[in-house]
Amino acid sequence: MKKARYPSTQAVRVLKDADVSFTVHLYDYVEHGGTRVASEQLELDEHDIIKTVVMEDESRSPVVVLMHGDKEISTKELSRFLNVKRFIPCAPQTVTKHTGYIVGGTSPFGMKNPLPVFLEKTVLESEKIFINGGKRGFLVGIAPSVVEEILSPTLVRVAV
Repeated sequence: MKKARYPSTQAVRVLKDADVSFTVHLYDYVEHGGTRVASEQLELDEHDIIKTVVMEDESRSPVVVLMHGDKEISTKELSRFLNVKRFIPCAPQTVTKHTGYIVGGTSPFGMKNPLPVFLEKTVLESEKIFINGGKRGFLVGIAPSVVEEILSPTLVRVAV
């Protein structure tokens, strides 16, 4: 039997180095399709697909927010939590500059520059989550505790 092939990304290397269990989920990436497309193709609950959003405040300091696929980020609540004026999503080229990944393939694991990570607290209630594996059309399934263990995120409640 042939072993399933999947991308050997920086994110995969981080997960393997941490010796954590993960599953591999490949799907046909659709530009601007977001987590809805992955959910439909992989027959997963969109709530358990976690998007990696790179944002910056008014002084252009970047942060990563990990959010349920079926929710949005309240930039007002995030700004209030971090005591800054505002947050906006980074432009695609800025995301690549900070993380080493392209938009649609951004993983919180193995970023080029370590950034502060904020995790929507309710993500920890899921039994298993699916998060970008560092390439478009590639998710890894992990226990939410893996995110805590590897990234030490700050827990927030900023979902709307």
